[in-house]
Amino acid sequence: MFRETNTRSIIKGVSWRVVATSTTIAIVYFFFDRLDLAIAAGMIETVLKVGLYWAHERAWFKVNWGRKKIEPFNLWFTGLPLSGKTTIADLVYTDLAKLQIPLERIDSKDMRELVPNIGFTREDRNRHMKRIAHLIKTLQNNSISTVASFVSPYRESRKAIRTMVKNNVVVYVKSDVQTCTERDYKGIYKKALAGELQNFSGVNDVYEEPEHAEIIVDVRELSAQESADIIVKYIKKKYIKI
Repeated sequence: MFRETNTRSIIKGVSWRVVATSTTIAIVYFFFDRLDLAIAAGMIETVLKVGLYWAHERAWFKVNWGRKKIEPFNLWFTGLPLSGKTTIADLVYTDLAKLQIPLERIDSKDMRELVPNIGFTREDRNRHMKRIAHLIKTLQNNSISTVASFVSPYRESRKAIRTMVKNNVVVYVKSDVQTCTERDYKGIYKKALAGELQNFSGVNDVYEEPEHAEIIVDVRELSAQESADIIVKYIKKKYIKI
């Protein structure tokens, strides 16, 4: 969010007064045919009205009437590994950032690099989700909204997120193992199916589909951009009121 500085208000006042004073000088000269009187009137008016304009601007800056505060929200993208969560979340973040609202992007890959050796057991993942929820809550306390993308395969961890975070919007990026395997450029599904990776959501560990997702985008039918457009439209209507 941007705050109008005193300097900006003064410069705006000066630029406007150049136009307004020129008009005043022209009018006085037209009626009295005296250039000295016209210039004097213009200069006095300039000094007085620049100050009045600045005072008027600063007074309105202190008045909250007519302003609408954007309540911080959290977009929580969940789905199978390689279902397209990160791609869609990145598109959504880019579109929402254009609205110049306080916004942060949180992705599972970045967080695991920041907090290594988390583990992939149910207990490890649930504990990690509570850390993320605490981070989001802290950002929201500073009026910052978030776009977060995590597999988050367990309902209890998603419930904990919803309990701890305000205005939580669950986006279920719906897919299936076959579709995700086809788009698996890393070969991790192949390793999981071969038993080389354990606790892999959707293969040798469960992925519990959300029962109360606010938004469901089926990537088997929608492109990443189409999915992002649906989500951005929802946020604009629900929280930004555009």
